[in-house]
Amino acid sequence: MSDLPNCPTCNSEYTYEVGALLICPECAHEWCKSADHESEKVRVWKDANGNVLQDGDSVTVIKDLKVKGSSSMLKGGTKVKNIRLIDGDHDIDCKIDGFGAMQLKSEFVKKA
Repeated sequence: MSDLPNCPTCNSEYTYEVGALLICPECAHEWCKSADHESEKVRVWKDANGNVLQDGDSVTVIKDLKVKGSSSMLKGGTKVKNIRLIDGDHDIDCKIDGFGAMQLKSEFVKKA
């Protein structure tokens, strides 16, 4: 078998590598191959109220947002289920009923 380490999150033995990352297919955790795990900075995503967000959370939009490329707006109070956190300026990847796939900024949502 392979000499890859088990997943640090769920201890799965089925990890695989893609480029410089190791990925767990069971919990979708991604981490660097480097042996120096303690020097890695772990990014923490927070909502508008300072609550920590995680993949799979449900959030609520706190104000009306203009949708680029569309004449309609995303209304405040819209609930978004099963978010995915990503790096970048817009750090939430999600699907919204009536709008489809889009990215949001965590500063405009609160944890539901």
